[in-house]
Amino acid sequence: MRWPTTYGPNLWRMPLRMAAGNVSIVADVTVFHSDRGTQYLSAEFSAATSELKIIRSVGRTGICYDNAWAESFNGTLKNECVYRTQYLTRQHAQQDITRYIELRYNQIRLHSALGYRTPNEVESDWAEQNQAA
Repeated sequence: MRWPTTYGPNLWRMPLRMAAGNVSIVADVTVFHSDRGTQYLSAEFSAATSELKIIRSVGRTGICYDNAWAESFNGTLKNECVYRTQYLTRQHAQQDITRYIELRYNQIRLHSALGYRTPNEVESDWAEQNQAA
């Protein structure tokens, strides 16, 4: 999971580049979840994900259930991290959110939807199973 903290028409470049560099992309299996922002609907983004053989997941307008996973994560992030802190600078917010995602959410926090395992455990198990196949 990666996250941008900037705005603009090229917003998609950072998370896609980070995902491609840090996640084992499996052709036609790896999914990039996003909202319906124009940057994620652009021909350039479509071409970039097609080249990497990444499946795009973009929900219908106004239907939060289409991308429930991302909506759930955003709610958890806000409730467990962002709303508990007053950030004085953008850098402080970036560092705190990065620390929360990388150290708590992915490595420590147990998820009921994952059988009370962490995302890192699930990813590791998935990689082992698919490497053997």
